[in-house]
Amino acid sequence: MIDIKLLRENPELVKENIKKKFQDQKLVLVDEVLDLDKKSRQAKLNGDNLRAERKKLSEQVGNLMKSGLKDEANKIKEEVQKINEALKENEALEEEYTEEIKTRMMKIPNIIDASVPIGKDDSENVEVQKFGEPFVPNYEIPYHADIIDKFNGLDKESAGRTSGVGFYYLVGDIARLHEAMLAYARDFMINHGFTYCIPPFMIRSNVVTGVMSFDEMEAMMYKIEGEDLYLIGTSEHSMIGRFKDQIVDESQLPITLTSYSPCFRKEIGSHGLEERGLYRVHQFEKQEMIVLCKPEESMDWYNKMWQMSVDLFRSLDIPVRQLDCCSGDMADLKVKSCDIEAWSPRQQKYFEVCSCSTLGDAQARRLGIRYKTKDGNKFVHTLNNTVIATPRALIALLECNYNEDGSVNIPKVLQPYMGGKEKLTPIK
Repeated sequence: MIDIKLLRENPELVKENIKKKFQDQKLVLVDEVLDLDKKSRQAKLNGDNLRAERKKLSEQVGNLMKSGLKDEANKIKEEVQKINEALKENEALEEEYTEEIKTRMMKIPNIIDASVPIGKDDSENVEVQKFGEPFVPNYEIPYHADIIDKFNGLDKESAGRTSGVGFYYLVGDIARLHEAMLAYARDFMINHGFTYCIPPFMIRSNVVTGVMSFDEMEAMMYKIEGEDLYLIGTSEHSMIGRFKDQIVDESQLPITLTSYSPCFRKEIGSHGLEERGLYRVHQFEKQEMIVLCKPEESMDWYNKMWQMSVDLFRSLDIPVRQLDCCSGDMADLKVKSCDIEAWSPRQQKYFEVCSCSTLGDAQARRLGIRYKTKDGNKFVHTLNNTVIATPRALIALLECNYNEDGSVNIPKVLQPYMGGKEKLTPIK
């Protein structure tokens, strides 16, 4: 949510930003907010005038009563009562305007950074740089579900009976490798000075609307029936929500956290779910990184965070590239965002495994997260990035470490988490 002062002072900037995000249907919101804001400020002025008049009359009543002029005092009391009734109506109007403004402001996208490429959708995202050489071996690499099947490591048939399409059982060495990646990602972030957390896996609606747009909420979140609770789609949601309505001391910043959680997503949209594989599913596990910092530090942290993802995947012998997300591919709260994509030697192309974003003070404004300085309280900036998300990272690891005989090399950094194993040998 942007600062309403910015909208008042530079509405054309806000409109131009909406156009850059190809959301022209939202242009009307700017004029509506300006109109409602004008009415709201007039209502507040009327309220202030009524309260001042009431105070003046109340003092007169006191003086008249002291002087024994009861009848005259009672007449003025009647005027005070009329003012009270007018104030009640005015306060209801103020509340109505405030709510109408908030509803519209939460739909207006955040101001994107000047460096964001302009484009309608993810097809116009821009490759920035590659890390590691993409390769294609001289033997065929099977589909990841078929690789896993060689180890009896996947059971989607049983998951279909228990839970439906989009769920799965991981079994044996594949399940162990999955958890080894998460444990390594946890320790990787701890070694970078981040504090490890396990957050609540359900959050209330006022946290959901604080961390994401309404459109994202409808497309992603599972609601618990009969409860004001949602299953999280990423631990960033509950981690940022932890600071709701809090004022942190300036000396505490930056706050650097890394969190583990299962993630639950509807995955509504044209991309659909995978019947056989694990690329797009309803449930997965993730290690996340979250930073709360001063505004002037947010872009530095953004660059540090995506680089950490690159370093982690390169330590797993997986080539990756960084892709700047274009304006039309960014969620409304984001200022700047990039994807880290892993190389698929089977498909001979890259696919997304991490997403790094700085959201400016958008989440902080919605949730009331500020920090205390000698000059007063200011809103923090919030950032988030995927450390590792399985099973997507598992897919990349299996493909990039697959051998012609069907075995899979275990990267050195994961071997301590796999009991010292250097290779997985297929059962089939």
